[in-house]
Amino acid sequence: MGESRTKAQENLKADIAIIGGGGGGLAAAVAAAEKGAKIVLLEKRRKAGGDTALAGGIFAVGSSVQRRLRTDAREDEYIKAAISYSHWKTDPRIVRAFVYKSGDTIDWLEKMGVKFEEIGQYLPIQGPRIFHLPRGLGAAVVKVLAKKCQDLGVRLLYETAAKRILTGKSGNVTGILAIAKEKELRITAKSVIIASGGYAGNKELLKKYYPFYTEGLRAIGLPHMGDGLLMAIEIGAATEGLGTLLLRGPYFPGSMDVIHVAMEPNTIWVNNRGERFVDEMTGFNWPEAANALNRQPDKISYALFDEKIKQSFIEEGLIKGYREPPLTKLAKLGERLQGEADKGRVKISDSWEEIARWIGADPKTLKNTIDEYNFFCNHGYDEDFFKDSRVLVPIQTPPYYALKCYQGFLGTIGGIKINYHMQILNQQDDPIPGLYGAGSVAGGWESDTYCLQLSGSAFGFALNSGRIAGENAAQYGARK
Repeated sequence: MGESRTKAQENLKADIAIIGGGGGGLAAAVAAAEKGAKIVLLEKRRKAGGDTALAGGIFAVGSSVQRRLRTDAREDEYIKAAISYSHWKTDPRIVRAFVYKSGDTIDWLEKMGVKFEEIGQYLPIQGPRIFHLPRGLGAAVVKVLAKKCQDLGVRLLYETAAKRILTGKSGNVTGILAIAKEKELRITAKSVIIASGGYAGNKELLKKYYPFYTEGLRAIGLPHMGDGLLMAIEIGAATEGLGTLLLRGPYFPGSMDVIHVAMEPNTIWVNNRGERFVDEMTGFNWPEAANALNRQPDKISYALFDEKIKQSFIEEGLIKGYREPPLTKLAKLGERLQGEADKGRVKISDSWEEIARWIGADPKTLKNTIDEYNFFCNHGYDEDFFKDSRVLVPIQTPPYYALKCYQGFLGTIGGIKINYHMQILNQQDDPIPGLYGAGSVAGGWESDTYCLQLSGSAFGFALNSGRIAGENAAQYGARK
């Protein structure tokens, strides 16, 4: 890649240059600045936050919050759980470094002013509570970290895009070439931390690396283009975890009230043939539900329910919830469903035959599916998928509702190969001197299915890998 000489050029100097102002980049900047390093952080967008600004809870074990609540959660149990869930497809040393750092990171955030309201339990089968919910969620954490950066003298450059990682003759990192409003920046630095997010907005990379890609795949997080990944590959970085998505399915692309309902376990899910394909309780573990959806034609499904179930959401509230807790009542669900029906995303009808035609299924197939499901409900036993009898509710009170759902994903996970110091590795698995990775751009910590037993681990990994990268980059710079 040639360097342009047609634009005005400015030269900057720092100990560490950080690409990306999301959770990983901000945590790295604060951690390194606390050790006395001079930091320049580049953020492509107008403000900091990245996907962290959209995040909810943070995975952590061993925090002061847990100790105050007398929650007995032990690091080694969660390390083993994560490694076992991945069938040892992850790097256990990266997982160990992340989990052992996690409790201290919650304490670190508390000292900066982040308030933790509670520790949640995301899955019904979860043991000790590990889902730390900050007051104001991810957006509040971003605000606190960005303020701390300013207090520590970190230079934050918004609307500034990194274009190239600069290296010396020996292969060590020497800085970054960037563009800011038609001005070229050459940032000389002892080390570089890539925390630029994934490639959720880059269709070409998704098609290349994700084997289940369809045009109906819906990105829910920010449309990152994979800039950091591509820059790292350009200078010889190895890759790991390409094609891993934080799947969220079945996903309804519309009103939040209807998004909630589409994932509720007392509905029935069918594919576009009108056939049921999964225990709807799997919606509690949405990455696994997304795996089931990946096996269906066109990766499309439909959530079906009747008027009686609709009224239960209005009068009694949600069973599961997504971004709202269980028992949240959806007072405006009726008008929300009608609004989505007007947009063609929901079908409301007294006739299963009409709904079958809307789905594109054989009416007899759909009717047989509904009749069989109602039989299971009336007898209290799901012979197909063994769904919990407490949420086996017959669908027999018109009008009936059908919500069209797609395969969604919150972002990509992985791409650049790192070690447990968050150093980026070359093709020989040796660290590229001075180059570090943090957050979802880094691979090796998650396998092909996101482990929701460690709920909040994407948010948690961003913060903890950022801290580890920042501390190690500062230490590396101090030796040079």
